[in-house]
Amino acid sequence: MPRVTPIEKVRNIGIMAHIDAGKTTTSERILFYAGAVHKMGEVHYGTAVMDFMEQERERGITISSAATHFQWRDCQFNLIDTPGHVDFTVEVQRSLRVLDGAVALYCAVSGVEPQSETVWRQAEQYHVPRIAFVNKMDRIGADFFRVVQMMKEKLSANPVVLQLPIGSGEDFTGVVDLLQMKAHVYDDDSLGLKFSTENIPEGMIAQAEEYRSMLVESAAEIDDELLAKYLEHGTLDNVEILTALRKGTIQTQITPVLCGASFKNKGVQQLLDAVIEYLPSPLDIGGVKGYTLDTHEELYRNFQDDESLAALVFKVVTDQFVGRLTFMRVYSGTLKVGAYLLNAATGKKERIGRLLRMKANQREDVEEEYAGSIVAVVGLKGARTGDTICDAAHPILLEKIEFAEPVINQAVEPKTLADQEKLTDALQKLTDEDPTFRFKTDEETGQVLISGVGELQLEIMVDRLKREFGVGVNIGKPQVAYRETIVSAVRQEEILDRSAAGKQQFARVVLSVAPNNLGKGIVFENKVDISVLPKNFVNAVEQGVRQGLQNGPIMSYPIVDVKVELVDASFSQADSTEVTFTIVASNAVREAVRNASPVLLEPTFEVEVVTPDKNMGDVVGDLSSRRGKIEGISQQSMDLQLVKAFVPLSEMFGYVTKLRSITQGRASYTMKFAHYEPAVNAPTY
Repeated sequence: MPRVTPIEKVRNIGIMAHIDAGKTTTSERILFYAGAVHKMGEVHYGTAVMDFMEQERERGITISSAATHFQWRDCQFNLIDTPGHVDFTVEVQRSLRVLDGAVALYCAVSGVEPQSETVWRQAEQYHVPRIAFVNKMDRIGADFFRVVQMMKEKLSANPVVLQLPIGSGEDFTGVVDLLQMKAHVYDDDSLGLKFSTENIPEGMIAQAEEYRSMLVESAAEIDDELLAKYLEHGTLDNVEILTALRKGTIQTQITPVLCGASFKNKGVQQLLDAVIEYLPSPLDIGGVKGYTLDTHEELYRNFQDDESLAALVFKVVTDQFVGRLTFMRVYSGTLKVGAYLLNAATGKKERIGRLLRMKANQREDVEEEYAGSIVAVVGLKGARTGDTICDAAHPILLEKIEFAEPVINQAVEPKTLADQEKLTDALQKLTDEDPTFRFKTDEETGQVLISGVGELQLEIMVDRLKREFGVGVNIGKPQVAYRETIVSAVRQEEILDRSAAGKQQFARVVLSVAPNNLGKGIVFENKVDISVLPKNFVNAVEQGVRQGLQNGPIMSYPIVDVKVELVDASFSQADSTEVTFTIVASNAVREAVRNASPVLLEPTFEVEVVTPDKNMGDVVGDLSSRRGKIEGISQQSMDLQLVKAFVPLSEMFGYVTKLRSITQGRASYTMKFAHYEPAVNAPTY
């Protein structure tokens, strides 16, 4: 079946913001106006189409990014609604990796909040063009111009205002379109489906002309020819302005800003129109960079249907009806049901069983999908997030997605023998879905330990074990995932010369082990010539070093931020093997770490608390009592203060309850992993 929608009419976008900024509410309005649903769902009633998990509907928050497909005007949209809670930032990250554009949502009262900054930086990392939508203009205290200023100060953005709000709070009735210089006034009785285009209110004409002039200047600065015309004639026509703004947005030089009130059904249609006008199609992005499998040389694939297939797995979901769903972004080529394709990450071939076009948790079977599409696949058993699926005759490896390491552990144990048999399988499925969630069995205690990036994430995972997989478990208290490192450098020689099972074994290595910079991980360097030690033995030494650093001497936590150099070695043509060098290297690095003043490291989190003025002293005092280092206090709004601090994770368990207590529930906070630092009063070797 030929392509129905031309690729230049495809828009792959995501909605990203701080928690409670209105992402899911906006998504529901988008689906309603596009005709994808016939009734708007509400987050607070648990009826939102995009929040289909039971845990999402109970808590009123988005936990898992949901993909949906719809038409607006003559364009095909693939929309991903992402979570706002910091514990689920991984969902935003992997969505941005495969999207062509994004809508950054901001609350008109709270402005640019901590998680807004986090997702903005992630979009910067992946060079994703953005437009901004200042939501909740109907709330008391809404201030559109303050949010625009916060974008400049906190995000170092270059916002270009396309609309002005007509009123605010209860008096918010519509917007002024600065391109057309007309006012759009919304009809409340039609749920925003109808709006009238009128002349700009008398009292706003001067302000509209001022911002129109700023809009034209911003457009002129993007293109040298337009700048020359503007300087000569003092104006530009609307087509030239729109073309220049689209170019600047795609090149991430500017961020167009619109406003509205999604809950009151105002401004969403203009937002969709702006996505079409300013955000890129796959053709505007151009192509995708990858690498050859063997030599790791750069390859490029154009976003064209007749190119060799290249697709990236960005999400894996266990669906109770169809089994394992693998979400993929097709960058080039055509994906067909029944095709045998190569997983470039594993080297194995897999068959496409079914192709599903997703509408949240609803599915539509299709026979093929084309370049630029986002599609769910049934039948890929071994694919993981970040894997490349490609044509076996023309393999390519796309850039993988890097995720945060788990920093918090919790023990789980099955309630019955039947639960024990189901537990490992259920945990493996959850691990496939979330790359920041892991589990292992403690060799000494036999306990199953689950690990993640936050308390809420682990709470959700345990809840899913019970509900979705029917596994009864008892849980322990969350524990900190410490790390170990060294503070001094040592040189260590290790020789293995023995007879085992009638065969002589020999290997000798000399390692230089030293502290590495914070956050640099484990670095191995070979300083010996190939004539001293062949390459296969060097590889065996590196493998042994990394194995030896998996458990530290203090409390058996992994060792990080260590630089290991192989400075000398000896081998025997007759008696040396790779296994022998792996063993001797592992023994050498373990002994070296014991002699290099090992220390315990604890994860430290960046904590941001928004609190009323009158409670600021109590909040700061409580953070200080938790060994927090106060980094700064700034005015968030008229009566709110923003307190920034770095606090050890071990001191933050149960913080939400204490914060609610000392502020009568008026304060809120976010926290994200910052770095590891030496633990205070920690045991040493």
